[in-house]
Amino acid sequence: MTSRFLAARFLATAAAALLSGAAAAQDLKFPPGEDSRFNWDSYESFKRDLSGQSLKIDGPWGGVDKALFETVVAYFEAATGADVEFSGGDGFEQRVMIDVEAGSPPGIAVVPQPGLAQELARRGKLAPLPASAADWLRENYAAGESWVDLGTYAGADGAEALYGFVYKVDVKSLVWYSPENFEDMGYEVPETMEELKALTEQIAEDGETPWCIGLGSGPATGWPATDWVEDMMLRVNTPEDYDAWTRNELAFDDPKVIAAIEEFGWFARNDDFVSGGASAVGSTDFRDSPKGLFTSPAQCFMHHQASFIPSFFPEGTVVGEDVDFFYFPASAEKDLGKPVLGAGTLFVITKDSPVAQAFLEFLQTPIAHEIWMAQTGFLTPHKGVNTEVYGDPTLKKMGDILLQADTFRFDGSDLMPGAIGAGAFWTAMVDYVGGKDAATVAGDVQRTWNTLK
Repeated sequence: MTSRFLAARFLATAAAALLSGAAAAQDLKFPPGEDSRFNWDSYESFKRDLSGQSLKIDGPWGGVDKALFETVVAYFEAATGADVEFSGGDGFEQRVMIDVEAGSPPGIAVVPQPGLAQELARRGKLAPLPASAADWLRENYAAGESWVDLGTYAGADGAEALYGFVYKVDVKSLVWYSPENFEDMGYEVPETMEELKALTEQIAEDGETPWCIGLGSGPATGWPATDWVEDMMLRVNTPEDYDAWTRNELAFDDPKVIAAIEEFGWFARNDDFVSGGASAVGSTDFRDSPKGLFTSPAQCFMHHQASFIPSFFPEGTVVGEDVDFFYFPASAEKDLGKPVLGAGTLFVITKDSPVAQAFLEFLQTPIAHEIWMAQTGFLTPHKGVNTEVYGDPTLKKMGDILLQADTFRFDGSDLMPGAIGAGAFWTAMVDYVGGKDAATVAGDVQRTWNTLK
């Protein structure tokens, strides 16, 4: 899936109300020490004197997210005396490359695409993080090695180092459903892939339709299927296979990849399993596809999609009441743990300085996560936070899924070259749900990849 769809947060409407009360840079949203849910000790112990020093941060966040991030920045300023300017918003990817090449980079860049961070590292434009940061991630983030791997790249000299620190995560491994519909039919939330398949078959046997699936998205048609296949890759293959696949070290037409595509097909290419039949999957708009959960009678009972999809639910829908979600389960028959697919942002140092290094240390404190958690639109794999701080029970539940993960992997199509992840992969999935076999469409993608230099 492309990152622009992740920008639509499921609490966007509620978040807009927070803008009026968002702290200015010199203000603190939650007075230190007054709310015992917060880890104020981590704030106090971080304090140091950086008076007179300044830091510029650039990133993709504008509007609500910019205001929310600035409420976090305010605590760093108060704890250090440093002055921080965040100039986020649209056009970040182009802007940061221009600034870096011109020799006027920000101190820190907030990167939504690991590929961009990797390219900056390759050009020698990033400062490596200390080894202690990698050790900290392994110890304090759930599935810690996953986050180290995500931020580790080869520098200009070819040597690998940790350059990216992940902060603010999105979850994709979710299945949405109507609790009322499940209760009426006596269905229970499945905990394994085997149970999910059995439930799918049971719903069909009961004369109902298990799934709503739509791949339509204008010129980006096909991307929702990439999330399905990526989730399946992590459920039938190892994380190492997944990583090799995104780098073209495991060919797209390898039997392991074909098996993952066919697992998606088990759900999407069965007329009895999909609302409108398999032929409707490729043409149904992804924004319209979950609406079948809310019709009476229900047109479908489940919908696989990321955390942003409630933005397209009917107006007035209450998550946790009218609709809920569960973790897209792993197989009980395979020893692959609980993988989670998602996305996130990486903080990289584009202009090294003591204040930039200090800010990355600040992001390791629970308080730097809890301040945003207590508002909206933020998820973290930090095991040291108090999850009761989450400002919404939906976010808390998603946060729990992150904390229970054995493996986290970034959206694979976003890690691939654009011609593949935002081109050939999309087209292949449309062709696949349209009737072509998995080996054929996988071969088509691989042939395109072979032409890239």
